[in-house]
Amino acid sequence: MKNVTIDVKHVTRVEGHGNIAVNVADGEITKLELQIVESPRYFEAFLRGRRWYEAPHISCRVCGICSVAHTTASVKAVEAATGIEVTEQTLLLRKLILNAEQLQSHVLHLYFLAVPDYLGVGSVIPLASTHGDVVKRALRMKKLANDICAAIGGRHIHPIAVHVGGFTHFPKPDELVGLKHRLEESRKDLFETAKLFTTLAVPDFTRETEFLSLQCGGNGEYAFYDGDLVSTKQSEPTKVEDYRTRVLESVVPHSTAKHSRSPHSPAYMVGALARFNNNADRLHPVAKEVAEMLGLRPVCQNPFHNNTAQLVECVHCTEHSIELIDQLLTRGLKEEPPVKPDRFGKGAGTTEAPRGILFHEYEIDGDGKIEGANLVIPTAQNLANIEADMRAMMPELLDSGMSKEQMTLRLEMLVRAYDPCISCSVHLLDIEWD
Repeated sequence: MKNVTIDVKHVTRVEGHGNIAVNVADGEITKLELQIVESPRYFEAFLRGRRWYEAPHISCRVCGICSVAHTTASVKAVEAATGIEVTEQTLLLRKLILNAEQLQSHVLHLYFLAVPDYLGVGSVIPLASTHGDVVKRALRMKKLANDICAAIGGRHIHPIAVHVGGFTHFPKPDELVGLKHRLEESRKDLFETAKLFTTLAVPDFTRETEFLSLQCGGNGEYAFYDGDLVSTKQSEPTKVEDYRTRVLESVVPHSTAKHSRSPHSPAYMVGALARFNNNADRLHPVAKEVAEMLGLRPVCQNPFHNNTAQLVECVHCTEHSIELIDQLLTRGLKEEPPVKPDRFGKGAGTTEAPRGILFHEYEIDGDGKIEGANLVIPTAQNLANIEADMRAMMPELLDSGMSKEQMTLRLEMLVRAYDPCISCSVHLLDIEWD
């Protein structure tokens, strides 16, 4: 096919609004854009002037799916700016609730947003009739993850118990025991999910890509909560406070979200596949078995396998959460007094949101008010890489003999594989549209 025009207004089964625009004339790509068309969010602007302790409860509203990750990155940034250190109990609770968010988000994406493509339907609604057991399994798994978030954070989304320096609410031992039993029972659902994914025909597409994620130092933990920045194209890790040397943002005319590049690549990928490629040897043994079952090995350059990596992470988060609950029960939970700042200054915090590495940075004045804020969202970091994948894929699609409708679906599937959270990525104000 020498000439084709693809114009998708608002890609479905993603969070937020984005368009795909492709023009091919005489076999040459004359236009290829993933257009982000949402209005700006202003979070960085209206954090200014607020008190230091307000930051987590404001910034967590950036996203209803990744609210735990935003809260976590925010409290860590404030703690870095104020010299506050947290206890081992706080670390364990934060890791547990972050695992739960990974689970609920990954299950939502895999079953409700991605799987319909592979089963030939436009949404999950028809599957309720044709694959009722699959839909019930998904709902059961997601409810468990949500209930863990509620037990630790005080409610299912936008946690109110997670504060700078600690927690204001603590789960009861019998709650933790009940959640542990449900996590153990969910192993069956995860195994059935893995069996389902072995039957799905993942598109065969690869492009050399830089993968950026966190990686823990000496403890060998699979990095969600903490670590340094690493990538498949730089051997030396970068400290979180130096993230601006690795994440280089720029404005593009067709998007209300910025694009990102690294010193080594014009685009890079963050998210489950990036974490897997950088940390596969640190996965729980059961998760390693599932990765082998699904044929996923590092370094995987196929972005469609971000879905596969999310499933592997579900297994890891389940097993790790069981271990965390055992540690909490053995230690015994106790209430801890509020912690006061030692100083005010500038600090950066990061965590791995379900969609990739997330940065919060605050500058706090001597009165404890926020003077400046910078939030760098995973999807904004992925946008340039999605476009690069689309540009590399289009010639293959044109040579494949696919119809325009089939090519359109494949491009939409590529966007969905990244599990974009488009609304969260939008921070740019001035833009001109032709």
